[in-house]
Amino acid sequence: QLQAFGGGLVQAGGSLRLSCAASRRMFSNNGMGWFRQAPGKDREFVAGINWNGDGSYYRDSVKGRFTISRDNAMNMLYLQMNSLKPEDTAVYHCAAARGAIASMTANMYNYWGQGTQVTVSS
Repeated sequence: QLQAFGGGLVQAGGSLRLSCAASRRMFSNNGMGWFRQAPGKDREFVAGINWNGDGSYYRDSVKGRFTISRDNAMNMLYLQMNSLKPEDTAVYHCAAARGAIASMTANMYNYWGQGTQVTVSS
């Protein structure tokens, strides 16, 4: 199971830290990712991290602002979001990849958690 939390309402330029609690079975050997979906838009990749944290990947629009990390001892995934913009407003979901390497493609993930709403006001 995956459970994302930490979303909220923040002004543009502010920060939020999302967390995702995972069961050990689907976390310890799997790449992990964050995706988001805004109303009326397709789900999009935000960030991903390999099983041991040795590689991380970001969509261009969040590079330099967002940082993905993981704590394998605690089975936790994080997304630190700084310099938030109104266009970051969406429901954010964490997901576990089918293998050890994270992917930018949603169909490479086979476990999805309930999302957490992030709203950035201008």
